[in-house]
Amino acid sequence: MGASGAGMIYLRNTAFYFCFFWGSCAYVIAAVAAIFVARERLRGICDAWSGFHQMLCEKLLRIEVIETGTRPEGRAFYAIKHESMFEAINLPYRFDHPALFAKQELFAIPGWGRVARIYGLIPVARNQGAKALRSMIREVQPLVEDDRPIIIFPEGTRVPHGSCPPLQSGFAALYKLLRLPVVPVAVTSGPSYHRVWKRPGTITLHFGEPIEAGLQRDEIEARVHAGINALNGDAAARGTHAAQLA
Repeated sequence: MGASGAGMIYLRNTAFYFCFFWGSCAYVIAAVAAIFVARERLRGICDAWSGFHQMLCEKLLRIEVIETGTRPEGRAFYAIKHESMFEAINLPYRFDHPALFAKQELFAIPGWGRVARIYGLIPVARNQGAKALRSMIREVQPLVEDDRPIIIFPEGTRVPHGSCPPLQSGFAALYKLLRLPVVPVAVTSGPSYHRVWKRPGTITLHFGEPIEAGLQRDEIEARVHAGINALNGDAAARGTHAAQLA
């Protein structure tokens, strides 16, 4: 990459961070205010913030976002590959009022934490075992009844593009208790949406075929692992998937 190309990337990133930071501050203030004066507007504010982020990605960072595959109709449990913060921020724009399992630390962010709880995010206390699982099921059940998409990052945290870590054990437990079909979603945000300097490119979200409820743990974990890594392109990973499915 030439000096002029690198300079343009830095310039576009600076503009992106400036706009996204101050825009996010405005959206958080509006969302907190809505809690007290017009709670029915909270969802619209959160959805608009997510759409604002996608617009900045497209216009400033020159990142194209495409969606492939077909989403099912009706209730579903979406298991999504997590390569960067892009997919987490993109969820309200991408889905119809999604409910997301998110790590508990995020809810300590001033303002944002309370907004997230009211919107429908569910904290995951990883060190509380069965107690945390019971709490999560209790909180998510009304959201399932409201026909909201239920979303989890089954790897538990962001992972580099090309890596295929095992799924966290909590996914299989939630799958068993929720009794919903699972839709694996592969994502390729890692190469473009870096933690610091983001690059032009394409982010693909691929919706795999729904996997029925009621499978044994080994089978559901293997099929979801293969599904969320479908766009990985790593030969060794594909070999691991095949071994798991055999």
